Amino acid sequence: MTEPAVIAGSAGAVAARTRGLRKVYRGTVAVDGVDLEVPEGAVVGMLGPNGSGKTTTIRMLLGLVQPTEGEIELLGVPVPGAADRVLPHVGALVEGPGFHPFLSGRENLLRFAAAEPLLSGRELDGAVSAALERVGLAGAARKKYRAYSLGMKQRLGLASALLAPRRLVVLDEPTNGLDPAGTQEVRRIIAELHAQGVTVLVSSHLLAEVEATCTHVVVLNAGVVVAQGPLDDLLESGNPTLLVVTADGAAAAAALHDHRVTAWLAPAGVRVDLTGTTPATVIETLVRAGVRVDEARRERTGLEDVFARLTHDLGEASGERTADQPAAAEPASDQPAGARPAPDQEPVR
Repeated sequence: MTEPAVIAGSAGAVAARTRGLRKVYRGTVAVDGVDLEVPEGAVVGMLGPNGSGKTTTIRMLLGLVQPTEGEIELLGVPVPGAADRVLPHVGALVEGPGFHPFLSGRENLLRFAAAEPLLSGRELDGAVSAALERVGLAGAARKKYRAYSLGMKQRLGLASALLAPRRLVVLDEPTNGLDPAGTQEVRRIIAELHAQGVTVLVSSHLLAEVEATCTHVVVLNAGVVVAQGPLDDLLESGNPTLLVVTADGAAAAAALHDHRVTAWLAPAGVRVDLTGTTPATVIETLVRAGVRVDEARRERTGLEDVFARLTHDLGEASGERTADQPAAAEPASDQPAGARPAPDQEPVR
């Protein structure tokens, strides 16, 4: 099994931890030896191609699926042994919400709220109103759920996860079906939770959203963690470059090549590989060569490039799925949020 690239971070408390987590469905390995750490108070983006094991890992964390092997700890408590004690402090939206179609959004939330151990009877109305307001559904609270758009259904599912104060919030594709305004609202809610010290674990295929909202990332591929740690550290793990803005890019590139510095033309000048040099050395070299430097700024690798490199490298190293070996199908779930699926019948995700 390929060893994951661990990005160094602070050794603080963790909100969720797994050790040797493994799940096998009828001979198909969905998750293979995952060692995961979600730092307390962080916003962690879980990334991976389809079939990488993201949703299966989340389901095991929440006790919806029993692992084949391994250990899980939530908020410092082993699960599933003490799940009844810890899960009330965990809000979750997994694989899309499931509600009663003939009830209104408010009526559906009231039923969820009535089952909340952290809410007393006199707090239900206020908690539901606050949750609807928070996700922008106060004006549609009395509309039947069956009349909700996909984005509104997703918002209601998010509201159900935020009915009571949480220490950990787990969101599986929270922006699914949302328009740009709705996506901005989800960003705002995640930022609010982070500011309040709540730990957020977000599974997403939208790399730009993860880069905009998350402090940490976990990258999975073929059921294996290939990298995890602070987002900034992961982005710096690629080859650092320096963009030099100059009117004479050709002369700049030639001068750098003469000093064995890798550089290539860019629309505004040249882009320089800093692997074997420093920004100061690059600028000094250009100035000595008589090249005018208008601006120089360091660039780091984008998350999309890092993600592609990590997932591609593992595929080559392990000989995983080829074009003739597609990932297992991932049918959408019609189950209500929190429903327990039949054992060993889960899609590989």
